[in-house]
Amino acid sequence: MTNQISIGLGVAVLVAIGIDAYAMDGANLLFLAKKGMELIEWLVFWR
Repeated sequence: MTNQISIGLGVAVLVAIGIDAYAMDGANLLFLAKKGMELIEWLVFWR
């Protein structure tokens, strides 16, 4: 992965977070955080 691609992906993620925070009060980001925590707990259980 080149530096240009990684910077572009980072900017895209930040823009998506900003749009979510502005348009939907961060509901999607909160949902993804909760599901991420559930996934981590599930993986720890099976370790």
